[in-house]
Amino acid sequence: MRQVKIHTGALLAAGLIAGPAGCGSSDHGRSGDGPPDADRPAAAAEPQRSEQRQGGAEIATVRGRRIAVHKRKGDGATWKTLSSPNEMGAARVFLVDAKDGDWLKVLLPLRPNGSTGWVKASDVELSSTPHRVEIDPKAFTFTVFDGDKVLRTGKVATGGGGTPTPAGRFYFTELVRPPNPNGDYGAYAFGLSGFSPTLRTFAGGPGQLAVHGTNKASALGGKVSHGCVRVGNDDITWMAENLAIGTPVVVKK
Repeated sequence: MRQVKIHTGALLAAGLIAGPAGCGSSDHGRSGDGPPDADRPAAAAEPQRSEQRQGGAEIATVRGRRIAVHKRKGDGATWKTLSSPNEMGAARVFLVDAKDGDWLKVLLPLRPNGSTGWVKASDVELSSTPHRVEIDPKAFTFTVFDGDKVLRTGKVATGGGGTPTPAGRFYFTELVRPPNPNGDYGAYAFGLSGFSPTLRTFAGGPGQLAVHGTNKASALGGKVSHGCVRVGNDDITWMAENLAIGTPVVVKK
């Protein structure tokens, strides 16, 4: 069983439990667009993503209290400065997309979804995970993999109407334990690196997406949220005990 640091308190004020993108039912609020994506490096071919290479996905944890993010590797100009801990009180992590010498291309928890940037390898501590989560909105299912091995599957509920769950490649940014495990957000909630495509803010937060439990298992298998992915409380508890912050999450089209 993994020992995962779980955050409460300040996270609630930041809006993750109150509704990252609109995780509650359809009587909740609205989120949107944001900074431009970092430029892709000019190269003949993109390196393989870390989770496609042997050993699984690589996770970069920021060493200091902040980190400089660059649009291009070797660029002396800082594009973004991100703090650690993050806004939710968790250590700042990135999913590593590629390595090039002393530089790492990382997936960023910024708008628009899929934004990437470059950080110095010396500014982070690297670890790895063999796990990844795939969510199929059409089948309303999730699957957790260990390499090619299926570890767990289950039902999900997704966003509907004008607040869909966006397709894309994300990762877990923090783990939160809601104050009431029998409430709307279930036993646990993982923050995701992505954001709602239609809600600019939600309950005081930036419209961040999440994978969380639910007290309404009967709603699984449908489009009922404002963009977050709901899973059963048994499933989210298993994820909290077994999956690391930084674990890749792919939402299929």
